[in-house]
Amino acid sequence: MESNWRGLLIFALLVTILMPNGVSAWTGEIHGRVVCDVCADSSIGPEDHVLTGAEVAVLCITKSGEVLNYQAFTNSNGVYAVAETMPESERWDACLARPISSFHSHCTHLGDGSTGVKFSYNHPSGYSHTIRPFVYRPPTVPTYCM
Repeated sequence: MESNWRGLLIFALLVTILMPNGVSAWTGEIHGRVVCDVCADSSIGPEDHVLTGAEVAVLCITKSGEVLNYQAFTNSNGVYAVAETMPESERWDACLARPISSFHSHCTHLGDGSTGVKFSYNHPSGYSHTIRPFVYRPPTVPTYCM
């Protein structure tokens, strides 16, 4: 029994010594969707669909001035996300999210206003920032849309 207490005491002492003092962690998340505007009418309708596997880049500058570059791909729901846990003093300050490519031969042209989004990141730890959807369009609009 005494050896269990001794082991626990040594473990607690090591944790106390090795734990950085005064450093609090911060966690942030950025997410959004990528969709195909099939009729190129700038509105989401029943003919439109999400794009799986679309690539999005997110560039963030931290409070300490470090530049972080993230790469994300959409899941089966067309959603991408990047998340990071870091010291509070080095948290994201401003970010830029932009679409890179859709990988879908039928929907490859970026829609108007989908070149990228700049924003300040001022959320407390544990909160996320949602980006408006990035929109791709087909090279030619299907005849059923006209």
